Amino acid sequence: MQLRIGSRWRSAVDDTQVVVVRAPAGEVSLTCGGHPLIPADSQPTPGLTIDEGATGGTALGKRYADPATGLELLCVKAGTGALALDGVELPLRSAKPLPASD
Repeated sequence: MQLRIGSRWRSAVDDTQVVVVRAPAGEVSLTCGGHPLIPADSQPTPGLTIDEGATGGTALGKRYADPATGLELLCVKAGTGALALDGVELPLRSAKPLPASD
């Protein structure tokens, strides 16, 4: 799928919804719960369930990023499926440490 900054996507198997903050240059395979994400205004296919090994959940307000591709997603609705990029689970982006005020 081709991702654009600001586009909104949802999981086909749970409540997860994300917004693209930084988009990779090329095509990627972005999944949640083992199934491809769909546009936020689309309805999921009935009967789909989360694949084994694709659980772990998403946290509301957290960012998920892949430094290798430059992808960054903001979770706007939490769910039970794990986000993955090209078959590899996306890690939470760590917070930048604030400078010490001496």
